[in-house]
This record gives sequence, C-alpha cells and structure tokens, in this order.
Amino acid sequence: MKKEDCFYLGKIVKKYSFKGELLAKLDTDEPDLYDNLDAVFIDLRGNLVPFFIEASQLHKSDLLRLKFEDVDTEADADALIKTELYLPLDLLPKLDGDKFYFHEVIGFTITDKKYGKVGILKGINDSTAQALFEVDRDGVEILIPMNDEFISKVDREHKIIEVNTPEGLIDLYL
Repeated sequence: MKKEDCFYLGKIVKKYSFKGELLAKLDTDEPDLYDNLDAVFIDLRGNLVPFFIEASQLHKSDLLRLKFEDVDTEADADALIKTELYLPLDLLPKLDGDKFYFHEVIGFTITDKKYGKVGILKGINDSTAQALFEVDRDGVEILIPMNDEFISKVDREHKIIEVNTPEGLIDLYL
C-alpha cells in the first residue's frame, strides 16, 4: 500500500495501559465512523505497515483507544508513539454538494464569477490559520482563501470549483 492510495487518519499520541494499549488522536470531525476498524496502516520509517486491531473504542471525544494484535507490552507500545495512522482512500465516506476532501479536488479548474477562469488547483495550503487554494495560472501562483462564503459551487463531473472572490483579490497576483 502506498501513501498516495491512503488518507491520514491520525497520530498515536500516548500509551493507555501497561498492556500495550494506545491512544490515537484522530484527524476527523466524525471520530465515531472509525470506532470499529479491523486494521490500520502505520507509517514506520516511510513504509506503511498493516496493524490488526483486537479492540478499539472512543475515548474522550476525538481520541481512539486501540489494542493492536501482537502489541502486548509497554515497550511494544512505546515504539509506536508519534507514528501516523492511515487508511485506504476507498474507506473515506463519500461527500456530496460543495463539501470535498483536499486530495480529490487537486487538478480541478478554478473559475471566478466576475473574473472567469483563474487557473488549475495545484495544492491546498492548510498550514496557515485560513486554508488556501494554491492556483497555478500559467506559472503564476494565486492564493484564494478557502472560505465557505467564497466557494459557490463544486462540480465534480466537470472538475470545476466556482468561487466568488472579493473585488481585486485575483488582480493582486497579476
């Protein structure tokens, strides 16, 4: 399994017991969707390794308590702390309407109601307080805030995201 075929589920943050149980912080708005998993992939030194789950349960809203097969001691558990959890993309719940996963809209065309075609979405920067569309317009990078008020329509069939940006925002980059 390759990372590009998976999505980031969360990170193991600490041990829960001396019997190898761990707590993972999930990167999701709906942690209960992942309460009854059979297995996850763990990133060990750049390789995704499958780990089978004996038991799991939600712990304090966004934490998932995990007991993996063959992880029975504190030392086994210590080796997994701060590792990242992944699941195959086909396990993501389908979104509809104007909701989307970041990975699924890369390559979409961004159009603006007033401006017309802006360019191709090459990435999403979510490391800032406000997530940004990174749009390539013939080699010029245009950053558009991913604000619900700006996103008018997501057309999956034609791979277009229609935005309605404030007057002059796109002109700043050109």
